[in-house]
Amino acid sequence: MTVISATTASAAASSNTASKTLGQADFIRLMTTQMKMQDPLEPVDNKEMIAQMAQFSSLSGIETMNSTLKAIATQLDTLIAAQTSQNAAQE
Repeated sequence: MTVISATTASAAASSNTASKTLGQADFIRLMTTQMKMQDPLEPVDNKEMIAQMAQFSSLSGIETMNSTLKAIATQLDTLIAAQTSQNAAQE
């Protein structure tokens, strides 16, 4: 019986889809695969699992902040463009 680690499986999957980004569904799929493939006599350490979940949570928060900052930048660009055109019309 051949057993491969979830890390090896995820590395193979990520090399095939290098141009795509991983999302929450991908994380859940990888975590489920990791849990299915772990050795029942030596399960994954709880601290390690919590650390992985914390990293994903941080990444999710950073992605949300990034999209919010992009929206703010777009609104600022629009505002600056409107002010610039208004100043040009007054001159």
